This record gives sequence, C-alpha cells and structure tokens, in this order.
Amino acid sequence: MRYVKINQHKIGEDQPPYLVAEISANHNGQLDKALEIMSAAKQAGAHAIKLQTYTPDTITLDCDKSDFLINSGPWEGYKLYDLYKQAHTPFEWHKTLFDHARKLDITCFSSPFDESAVNLLEDLNAPAYKIASFEAIDIPLIKYVANTGKPMIISTGMANLNEIQEAVDAALGNGCSELILLHCISAYPAPIAESNLRTLQDLASRYPVVVGLSDHTQGTTAAVTAVALGACFIEKHFTLSRNDPGPDSAFSLEPNEFKFLCQSSKDAWLALGKAGYEQKQSEKTNTLFRRSLYFVKDIKKGEIVTEKNMRSIRPGFGLPPKHYQDIIGKTLLKDVERGNPVAWQDVIQ
Repeated sequence: MRYVKINQHKIGEDQPPYLVAEISANHNGQLDKALEIMSAAKQAGAHAIKLQTYTPDTITLDCDKSDFLINSGPWEGYKLYDLYKQAHTPFEWHKTLFDHARKLDITCFSSPFDESAVNLLEDLNAPAYKIASFEAIDIPLIKYVANTGKPMIISTGMANLNEIQEAVDAALGNGCSELILLHCISAYPAPIAESNLRTLQDLASRYPVVVGLSDHTQGTTAAVTAVALGACFIEKHFTLSRNDPGPDSAFSLEPNEFKFLCQSSKDAWLALGKAGYEQKQSEKTNTLFRRSLYFVKDIKKGEIVTEKNMRSIRPGFGLPPKHYQDIIGKTLLKDVERGNPVAWQDVIQ
C-alpha cells in the first residue's frame, strides 16, 4: 500500500480522501480576506489550505511583446505581468498566513514557482510542496524542491507521458521519497466532458506513487467521481463567493459547496469498501425476509406435498427454495397448518 504523510496525516487508498482548498488569487489582494478564506476552509472541512508563492517578477517579465499577452480564455486581454501582479500572494503575507493556519489547526503549504519561493517556504517550515501543472516541465525547480526531502505533489496538466516520467524521475531521484501525482486538466474552467478520470487508474498503474485530482471543473461531480476511481487527494479552488471579482472565482467552490464535497467524497470512499461476498452486519436481520418454503394449506398426516399446498414465499424461516423439488411428492409425518414453515422433519425421507 502506498502512503504519503503531510503533517502526520496519512494519505492513501485505505484512508478517506485528503481535501485541499486552493486559495490562489481569491484573496483579491487583501490579506484580511485571505485570512477569512482560510478560516472558512477550515470550517468547511478542508484538511489543508494551499497558497501560491511567487511575485510577478519571479514568474514572468514586465514586457509588452506579443508573447506576453493572453489572447483567449478567462484572462484574455491581460499581459502576463499584470495578471500575476493582481493574482500573487505577497511574500510578506506568508508568515501571517502560516501562523493563522497553525492557530486554526489546519495544514498550510504552497506551490513555489522559483528557488526564492522554496527558500521562503523552508524558513516557514512548510510541510509539503506542490508543483503546479505549468511548472511540471521545470526539472531544475522539481529537483530543488526534492532536495528538501519533503512530500511533493505534482500536477500533470498538459504533460505527456515522457514529461510526467521526467518529473517523477527528477523528484524521486533527488531526495523525494513521498510523491503524489495529480491528474489535471489545465483549463479554467475545465469542461467536465474532458475530465478523463480513468487516467487516475492508469497513473496508479504506471508510477509508484499516490494519485489524486486537481480539479478545475465547475461543481463537485468530477471530484467525487475521482474518489471512486482511486483519487486519494483532491484539490479545488476555494472562494467566499463566486460573485467576488478575480481570475479564479468562476471555477472555485463556495464554503457550502466545499463542505458538501468533503462529505460526499468521504461517502464515496466509504462506499468503495472492499471486494467480498460475506453477509454484512446491516443485512443480517433482513435474511429473515428472504424466500423459503411454506405450507399454504392445512394438510393432514399421511397426505402428499404438492404444488398446491406448498410454495416458495417470504419470510425465510422454512427450507431454502432450492429444496422445492426435493419436498414435492413427499408424505407428511404430521399434521401441518397453513403458514407453517417447511422443515425436513415434516416429511418422510
């Protein structure tokens, strides 16, 4: 059985799914709002809160060339630098956010986007690191994070099998011993018809890792379904209200929705159980109401049992129905009444 531990929380197939609330840019540049979102995520049932650690200057260039302009999708018209300037979580907030998480007794970790971000998070004793899908091809960054020796989560959005293998090799070959791979569709929002959740099972068969889902679809259907397909880790963007402005609001869950996801995903995991055909405890009393053989007429000793005076009916106190033909044609050893269950001692063998 494969496991990963984040702050002593065990993540694996025989554990309830681990739910992560991604704050991303939903704080809209307000520290107080970020703190409020964290508190709401804890109340909704999240196991962890995830940040993104970068500045506009560590992730891109302030450049007006066409390469740096976004021409489609929810952020169409933005220059990359301006988008990240609006969306980033300032480095100077991080200590306050981590301290608040400790007060809430909820795990907090982040996606670093360069070495300076890793260094900051190490100073804050971050318990794990997430590599975002867009950085899954940044092998030097993955190696740098792996050198911390802490659990890693890598999103695989847009990555082909060769790129995933390179990322896995870079992580496991440079000090990471606990790795989670997240299936991900890097569209915002992602069409549910393109979720391809069976990829989870394929990832689990290919790599010696725990698997999960970074979900950008709207709603909770894909995430709950993923649990039934083996996802042990679910990440969803989290906001106080989708009416708030911001680049991530449209595909984020509100607190009541995230609470529903926490319960539904746990229920999906509980429903999986294990393969087996033994009678379950909840079934035992109902076995009394299965079919069995009953006399349906008063019959005297010495008479013959026929199809007219014996039937297979509910409840289950008589002989099992498979003995129907064994009893038909037998002679009664005693008087029986309508409604008596059939027993072997009632007839001549």
